[in-house]
Amino acid sequence: MVHRKTMLPYLLLLLLAHAGWVTTADLENYSLVKNIFILAGQSNISGRGGVINHSLRPGFVNESWDGVIPSECESNPSILRLSGGLKWVEAHEPLHKDIDVNNTCGIGPGMPFANTVLKKDPSIGVIGLVPCAVGGTSITEWAPGGFLYKNMIKRTKAATRGGGKIRALLWFQGESDAKTLEDAKMYKVRLERFFKNVRHDLELPNLTVIQVGIATALGPYMELVREAQREINIGNLKYVDAKGLQIGPDYTHLTTAAQIQLGQMLADAFLRPN
Repeated sequence: MVHRKTMLPYLLLLLLAHAGWVTTADLENYSLVKNIFILAGQSNISGRGGVINHSLRPGFVNESWDGVIPSECESNPSILRLSGGLKWVEAHEPLHKDIDVNNTCGIGPGMPFANTVLKKDPSIGVIGLVPCAVGGTSITEWAPGGFLYKNMIKRTKAATRGGGKIRALLWFQGESDAKTLEDAKMYKVRLERFFKNVRHDLELPNLTVIQVGIATALGPYMELVREAQREINIGNLKYVDAKGLQIGPDYTHLTTAAQIQLGQMLADAFLRPN
């Protein structure tokens, strides 16, 4: 017997399809997605692997992505992404192309994360990635009521329409908060508040959060931010450290090889028992 609560999201989608608001393909994809992962933060989770700045003038940017997709980042029919238009489509790099629209996106950790999870746990089912990250953003810009926060919550709730389960928030942010001493000192309080608000607004008090410790910074207070990240005191929080991974020539962003390694580290953290 099918449980009523399991059927309700699917019945809603049937009504939307009948009304012409979603297509049959959308309906099939929503029902396929079993495991939902939120990707949020700033540029290093949005992905800058393979992004090249062709400008020879200091302070000027003329970027393009090299288009190189390693095998660890290749598409897989069992990995979908929620597009900017709130439709499930087969995931491919760059994951954040229609989300982080004012920046040049490249390889991030999302695809190697999903591919590694599927490789190590083939029975997990279809994975749905919900990209929400935007480059250069500070933790205050992710506060409730702001565009980034509201958009993340809206996209995540849309992703669950077919009954999929939100498995984890993958969070990589903090480089922008190393610019001033005040922001670095306030980072722990602001980040804990952010995680608690996400859990409250998604009605998931035990939502798994996998936080990445920053490896670079846009200011002189990186170690203060890193210390704050390590001291976050909430339950069901896992910590993955990006320090030591390869950094690109801009001294800010992880290379493609580093993003692959980070994605695999995130997958191992997710699969590791609490």
